[in-house]
Formats: sequence, structure tokens, C-alpha cells
Amino acid sequence: MPKEKAPRNKTIDTPISEGQQYIKRCISVNSPVLDIKTILDKTIIGDTFSVTQYLPQESVDLIIADPPYNITKVYNSKTFAKRKSSEYEEYTRRWLSAVYPLLKPNGSIYVCCDWKSSLIVGRVLDEFFQVRNRITWQREKGRGAKANWKNGLEDIWFATKSEQYTFNLEAVKIRRKVIAPYRVNGKPKDWTETNTGNYRDTCPSNFWDDITIPFWSMPENTAHPTQKPEKLIAKIMLASSNAGDIVFDPFLGSGTTSVVAKKLGRHYIGIEIDEQYCLWAEQRLEMADQDKGIQGYVDGVFWERNSLAEQNTVSNKQAQQPNPAFDLFGGISNIQSPCD
Repeated sequence: MPKEKAPRNKTIDTPISEGQQYIKRCISVNSPVLDIKTILDKTIIGDTFSVTQYLPQESVDLIIADPPYNITKVYNSKTFAKRKSSEYEEYTRRWLSAVYPLLKPNGSIYVCCDWKSSLIVGRVLDEFFQVRNRITWQREKGRGAKANWKNGLEDIWFATKSEQYTFNLEAVKIRRKVIAPYRVNGKPKDWTETNTGNYRDTCPSNFWDDITIPFWSMPENTAHPTQKPEKLIAKIMLASSNAGDIVFDPFLGSGTTSVVAKKLGRHYIGIEIDEQYCLWAEQRLEMADQDKGIQGYVDGVFWERNSLAEQNTVSNKQAQQPNPAFDLFGGISNIQSPCD
């Protein structure tokens, strides 16, 4: 019998034997798809290299990809074996070649990787797209090493197909506590004063230290070994897409990209080869019908890690209609802050 969970353990680990209703919601694609509506808001069970050749070209606005890193890793029923650098480079080139035609001319792509595969991913990405930036995510958790530095960081490459692309700066500002508030004529300058604290909305950098990895007491957590946080994907999605856009994930895993897209009013398409992970993706999509909250993203603002608001989620109405001018700690605010 499976081990009984602790009361606060919310990890999603429903076995296939108990989740056939979710598998039935997924689709398979093995012939040309002429109508985008056939695959819109669907989880596709299959191999990315096979499925992408049947999908309509220039149909998606944003690609968020989290391919296997170049380490030996077991993904449920399948194992990705570490390869020579040249072989991993060719693997990267193959899947980028497969997804490139699907992206609209004004679309963007983000690719997650570890520090070592980042050296390869960035170089190959530049063959296909215009590389805009390399984001470093401080995920903190990681194994210690006796003869090396502990790896607590991952990279996320940001690239576009052309000079025309979406970037919504105001949608991804971070609300930070003001430690040494500056005043002009006795009034706050570029920050808001409330009864419970002083805050400033700041422009985001390419170093993200406000996002924790999913852990066992979070409703979004699954038993997938390399699951990305909803907050991380939400940042990418809000910056580089608009409501109603189509977001595509060629390595869907347990469904984070699709779930966040649903919560933020985007359409989604995801490909995942493992049925178990497809099941968890569909289960989470069902949960998103009732809970639109994203931990750490409250009232249209990203909050610092471990702040009070970062611990809370929002109601369906708040998540669907975020109000950037509402300060959770003190009511209505008219912040017009610079990028600092």
C-alpha cells in the first residue's frame, strides 16, 4: 500500500490506475492539423519530434520550453541519459528546429537549462532566434558538493523571432519593501506609505531571487522530479504574451505552463510523452477551474519571497482581473515608480 501522506502534504501523485478520466481528456496527433482549434487548450500525448511536424506553422505567440538537462535523470517510465556535449548540442538543435516554424514572426521563446547545458543552449538558440537576455533564477535548493560549489542557480534564455515582440514591463514589476524611504517636501518619492509598511514597485532584472521551487505543502506541487514553479512561468507569460495569446510548451511535464496559461487568460498547447505526467497536468487544469491563484503573485504584483503576500493566493476574480493600483497592505495606491 502507498505510504500515507502527512496532513499538510498536497503533492499531486495520482496513479494512472485512478486517473483514467484525465488521460481521456488528452489527445494524440499523428496527421496534419489544419485547424488550430483542434489542439487549442489541449494536452497532447506524444513525442515532440513527431508531433510538431503535424502542427500548424506560425500559430503560437510564446514558447516556454524546459527540455531535459544534460544529466542522467529518470522521468517516471523513461530515462534521459547524459550525452557528450556535441550530442546534446545536436539534440538541442533538433528540437529547436522542430518548434521554430510554429512560432509567429512576432513571437518569443524562453528555454530553461542548468549552468552547464546553458553554454550549449545559448549558442544554438542564437542560430535560430535573436537572443535578448539570459535570466538567472536562484532556486536555492540543491545538493551540496565536497569539491565544488553547490549549484543553486538555473538559467532561462529569452529570445525572439524578430525585432517585433511583446514585452509588458508593467505586468512584471516586483513589490519590494522600502528600507530607507526618501522624501521630498515631507512626501514619499517613488514609493507608497501604508499603515503596515512602505513599498515600491521595481522593474525586474535578469536575476530572479523571489521564486522558490514547489514544495510538498504547496497545492501546485506534483511528484514530477523537475517541476518549475507557477510563479516563474507566470513572470515569463505576463511579460511576453497578452490575454488570449497561444502559449506552447513542447516538454510539458506535469503541466505548469498550461495551468498558468489557463489562470492568466491565455490559450495553451502542451506536448508530453509520459502518460503519468499528462494525467497530473489535466488534474491540475481541473483544479485551476476553482483556484486561479498563483503563489507570490497577488493583485497584479509579484511579491518578494517570504513576504506576507507571497504566502497568500487570491480569489478567482482577483486573479482574472488583477488591479496593479491596489496595495494589499494599505488600500488604493497611485504608484508611479521608476525602474530602480
